Amino acid sequence: NPYTGLVSRLRAAWLSGKTRPMEYRVAQLEALGRFLDEKKQDILDVLASDMRKPPFEAEFCEILLCKNELNDTLNKLGTWMKDEHVEKNLATQLDSAFIHKDPYGVVLILTPWYCPIHIVLMPLIGAIAAGNCVIVKPSEITKNTERLVAEVLPCYLDNDCFAVVTAGVEETTKLLENKFDYIFFTGIPSVGRIVMTAAAKHLTPVTLELGGKNPCYVSDSCEVQNVARRVAWGRFFNAGQTCVAPDYILCSVEMQEKLLPALHEAITEFYGPNPQESPDFARIVGDKQFQRVQALLSSGRMAIGGQTDEQERYIAPTVLVDVQPSDPVMQEKIFGPILPIITVASVDEAINLINTHERPLVVYVFSSDKKVMNQVLEWTSSGDFCGNDTLMHVTLTSLPFGGIGNSGLGKYHGKFTFDTFTHLRSCLHRNMALETINTLRYPPYSPQKLGLVRLASEVKRQGTCTLL
Repeated sequence: NPYTGLVSRLRAAWLSGKTRPMEYRVAQLEALGRFLDEKKQDILDVLASDMRKPPFEAEFCEILLCKNELNDTLNKLGTWMKDEHVEKNLATQLDSAFIHKDPYGVVLILTPWYCPIHIVLMPLIGAIAAGNCVIVKPSEITKNTERLVAEVLPCYLDNDCFAVVTAGVEETTKLLENKFDYIFFTGIPSVGRIVMTAAAKHLTPVTLELGGKNPCYVSDSCEVQNVARRVAWGRFFNAGQTCVAPDYILCSVEMQEKLLPALHEAITEFYGPNPQESPDFARIVGDKQFQRVQALLSSGRMAIGGQTDEQERYIAPTVLVDVQPSDPVMQEKIFGPILPIITVASVDEAINLINTHERPLVVYVFSSDKKVMNQVLEWTSSGDFCGNDTLMHVTLTSLPFGGIGNSGLGKYHGKFTFDTFTHLRSCLHRNMALETINTLRYPPYSPQKLGLVRLASEVKRQGTCTLL
């Protein structure tokens, strides 16, 4: 196996204890910060080259959010690393019971193409903070970004403990044959199953960030113009190539009639009368992806957009109506600038339709009625939930981000990333004195001993007191 030596080298570095001191972790995290600062223009350039990502979107998503994650981690790392003392029963009152924060060891991070810097650095920050050695495998689809990560990022990190591997499907399969202590994968469910199968051979724990078809219910009680702007921004950000984009709208026929002109107005406001000429609208990342997304335009009827240019890999911001749940655009994650609208008669019908699909990464709801908002929250299941906006929940390091079921397994962002790459080790340090008390649990047993042991160790349910 071509990667056995690399994995063994990083494992030796981890076993040496090099990554454990807080000072070492801080130094490597600060080096990531220098990478983002010093190579900012290079990052913007490769993202523009790979998918013509607008500088604003690139700087916001790929740099600012990563810097926020990094600074939040540096600000709180000392607290996160501390042993966490826990409650004790009567029998252990003189002892020390705590949770020790151990790194897993050598971890593998496999990343996709749609936010190729963001999704490399966000888990990497937590893996370093937790004291692990790390191998990162960036996507080969965004070739220029892959080259930058492979050639430049190692110049900032300790190469004894961190490595970048460039690999296609065949090489990644070989990489997964090695024993890792944790695997973090972001991508699609079909590949997630392959990763999980490979991890199972070594009983390796995994985090899977898999995305899904994120529904967006728009109730009749809302500000239509605001809804249109927020949905259009979330759907067409990076030409729809994000895992958290609203994938389809559910609304009444009456709301659709109001929403269509508002969406058209928002698209024109954002990208001008011809979005192909806008510097703020990205392109589809590759020819294969372009052909897949273009084929989805056959669903329903085009109400807005629909223009394409294969040579530029351009697909206009598009809104589809008269879409049926059985149409091709509703059978897979879109990952492109297409927004289908499905009409429903009520919020109950919308909830039922959402629940017929696999559980999504995020459910969006727009409504000025809190009862409607809470009804969708309570009766649907998703990794995340966002009311009256799109994408913005991802900007908070205080919220865990991740899927459920078909949309993923595990959480990260902020402390949740640190916890993901940390083994919570249960520890009890007992007092060696007062051995007479311990004799109560030793044979020969007796009913009296059992009663005293129960008294010392039993957890009772707290009662309620009623004042008469």
